[in-house]
Amino acid sequence: MIVTLIFSFFFTNAFIVGKVMNDYQAGYPKPQKYDVGIVLGGFSGLNKRNNEIAFNWAGDRLFQAIALYKKGQIKQILLSGGSANLINQKIKEADLAIQYLKLIGIPDSAILIENQSRNTIENARNSLALIAKNNPEAKILVITSAWHIPRAKLIFDRQTKHKIEYFPANFIGNTDFEFGDFIIPSATALVTWELLFKEWTGLIVDRLRA
Repeated sequence: MIVTLIFSFFFTNAFIVGKVMNDYQAGYPKPQKYDVGIVLGGFSGLNKRNNEIAFNWAGDRLFQAIALYKKGQIKQILLSGGSANLINQKIKEADLAIQYLKLIGIPDSAILIENQSRNTIENARNSLALIAKNNPEAKILVITSAWHIPRAKLIFDRQTKHKIEYFPANFIGNTDFEFGDFIIPSATALVTWELLFKEWTGLIVDRLRA
């Protein structure tokens, strides 16, 4: 019973998981200009009610890329994402996202598309191949979730000799904690631990196969 209570307190404590997440998530790179910003997929899907893009909780990946483009920090946005659905391969995430970019006024000349990748390893391989074909000397910025950057960095850095920078989006957890975070059990903490364990497992697997 004591062990159960200790584990329950640990894994439902918002402060503990918040500190772990804050230490694990990547910070912002030094502001500079890049030729291409690669937006990793996993931030959207299809809204079957109107057949348009539906952003999920990771939609900040694309929104940060748009902001960087508007500020002149990236010249082109490369949308990297196909279909992770094993049955329906017709709906490509990058195809949905490009329609959104055009809708808000991003010119065709500022958009590159890679719509075949199904995971981060394929994101890296296909995106880097496309960039090498169009601009081999391009300065590259990879834009993805802050908690996904350690795994993305492992994969991308193994597939190119060029130095790549990484820009974090949709951070999880607070930097400031309230009194309740220390003592009140949180179901959200369990969800955050689940995400971390999944990411750490993926990091170990990708370290072996990337």
